[in-house]
Amino acid sequence: MYRTLQVLGPEHEFSVIDEKLQPVPIVDKIIRDIHGRIVNNADLGKFSFGKELQAHVVEFKANTPFSSPEVFEETMHKAVLTILGFLEKRYEARLLGLGMHPSLRLEDAKVWSHRDRQIYEALSRIFNLHQHGWLNIQSFQLNLPYKNECEAVGLYNALTNILPYLPAMAASSPIYESKIGDYVDNRLYFYITNQLKVPSITGNLIPEYIGSFEEYEKITVKRYSEDLAKLNAAKCLLNKEWLNSRGAVIRFERRAIEIRMLDEQECVKSDVALSCFIRAALRGILAHAEYPCLPHKILVENLTHIVRDGLDAYVQHPEGKTARQVCRHLLEIASKNATYEEKKYLPIVKRRIETGNLSDIILREIAKKVQKTDLEEAIFCIYSSLADCLEKNQFYV
Repeated sequence: MYRTLQVLGPEHEFSVIDEKLQPVPIVDKIIRDIHGRIVNNADLGKFSFGKELQAHVVEFKANTPFSSPEVFEETMHKAVLTILGFLEKRYEARLLGLGMHPSLRLEDAKVWSHRDRQIYEALSRIFNLHQHGWLNIQSFQLNLPYKNECEAVGLYNALTNILPYLPAMAASSPIYESKIGDYVDNRLYFYITNQLKVPSITGNLIPEYIGSFEEYEKITVKRYSEDLAKLNAAKCLLNKEWLNSRGAVIRFERRAIEIRMLDEQECVKSDVALSCFIRAALRGILAHAEYPCLPHKILVENLTHIVRDGLDAYVQHPEGKTARQVCRHLLEIASKNATYEEKKYLPIVKRRIETGNLSDIILREIAKKVQKTDLEEAIFCIYSSLADCLEKNQFYV
């Protein structure tokens, strides 16, 4: 059995916010107060927390991958509560999940200014970091370990056929700058476009099929390093695997494939549910060679429609003409190949498929509330409830 089908390595990103839901750029202070000095990541036993590019976003990581989804949920929710308790006592602040902060203004956002700042300074000389795709972006990243090159290549190619449909279930970024965006998944839209000056870094977000590690390196790291060198990029950006911004990235230093397609959800429980779905669906796809591997071009086109229209998007796929139909098919595969624990979480994914992703739900709630109040007040009310969901580890609506 694939090693990746046995363990899950989560990474969560949350905004630090005040009582008015405004982002508070104090992650460096939080780390210093808890750890004793400012570092990139602070170890607190079963989890670590640390900085991101944005000074108001904190990242939570599991120090050891989980084989049990239930232990995953319990451990990472305790991590959230640990930091929440400190924030409430010291700063009267709290945490908010989801793919984008709903009211952050780019002119008010701050970039991490401590260790590794030279990397951000180098990036800023090439790209405009004052974009939502850099400063207003929160994802749930899932790491799936591999044992060897053969296993990694098989997993990577199988993931390619799942990735376009994940945003249909996981989109949670309908609002930014206190307005309704043009896409169901505005985080991914901005993420896709934030490095257009060097398009080889992101590719088409959907990874190209590969036959070996050598081919992967040639398509990704080597290609964008050459493109960056033409722009006289700093050495800290050249030949770095972490700069690859596709929806799945091979992280050689930890022997894992990192999935970046998922908006952060409203609570840890929802993140666990998506993780179970991905793991079980992959288990089924890898076990059945007849699963259709679509041409890369079609997968990219499907993603483009899904980022805009979500579950209602038109797609090209043997199992259906809409993203919702394809997601139902993938859920069937996951259900047939899920472990006992995984099956407990799949109803959450089914509910998202049938009644809508978080973006759909948020927009429906806003439509109800704006009949009685203005848009800003409706956003505040809904996102306050979503912040409560993170604290209580409670599914929204």
